[in-house]
Amino acid sequence: MDLSVSVIGTVFIDCKGFACNEYFPDGRNLGDIEFVHGGVGRNVAENLSKMDLPVKLIASVDKNSMGQEVLETLNNKGVDIDDVMLAENDGMGMWLAIINERGDLAGSISKMPDLTLLEKLIVEKGGKLIEESSHVILELDLNSKLTRNVMDLCNKKDKPVYGIPGNLDIIMKNLDILPKLECFICNDFEAGTIIGKDLNSLSLEEIKKQLMNHFFTENLSSRYSIVTLGSLGSIYYNRDSKEVGYHKAIKTKVVDTSGAGDAYFSGTVAGLIKGLPLKDAVMSGTKVASWTISSNKSICSNLRAKEKEENCKLFSLHS
Repeated sequence: MDLSVSVIGTVFIDCKGFACNEYFPDGRNLGDIEFVHGGVGRNVAENLSKMDLPVKLIASVDKNSMGQEVLETLNNKGVDIDDVMLAENDGMGMWLAIINERGDLAGSISKMPDLTLLEKLIVEKGGKLIEESSHVILELDLNSKLTRNVMDLCNKKDKPVYGIPGNLDIIMKNLDILPKLECFICNDFEAGTIIGKDLNSLSLEEIKKQLMNHFFTENLSSRYSIVTLGSLGSIYYNRDSKEVGYHKAIKTKVVDTSGAGDAYFSGTVAGLIKGLPLKDAVMSGTKVASWTISSNKSICSNLRAKEKEENCKLFSLHS
């Protein structure tokens, strides 16, 4: 099968502040400040392109120098940007993030982009775009209308959809979408919110039990459901085989954890698309997340070098 992955999501400009010393929320903190290209859809598209997958990004950017810089960077990375629309204003979101001295996110504020252009594109060209795709990756918290339209088109065209959350507002109002997904990856807080359980204070075995009883179920489970647990690793479920597995985290010197979720998703989904078994795809996602949080970027800029260094050949396998 010829691969052609479409990523439907957002582009953000991230303003990140890195504290040099212990971070005090109510005090004055010295450190570094950087503007980087971000957004869940944009991050995933660039990551997948680095993993030798043909990727098209379906999103919007502003019609200004910053938007043009985003497009040029993606184009240089091999991402198809023909269906990225140009907006006069608010085509991109903005994310203000504070990273403490341990590399953890200490606080953030998000401004979502205006999704009007993306909604219009899906109405006018969505059928053709989905038809031309072998796999679709959907940022699930765009809005209910967009999410439903894309899911309906993919179901009609029998295209697998891989869902990634940015926040849970849309997902909580549309939980019936989850079983229709090929794969859904979220963190323990998000999984706990979905099932109405506080997983944060539980042991690994207790978390696994709660997920098996309440999340890895017919009403909520996608074909492949994966819950990341931060430093504890991740738990995954194969609905077809009923396999429940665990993968430990990789000990890593953390610089910035803010890109970990997108990186884990990218590595795991790339593995699944290329035909890896679920447990091996999860291993791929774990490695990509580890490599990403060891840098101050939202993506791992040297995936190939890391792959060669560890002799793991994660991304050269095609189905």
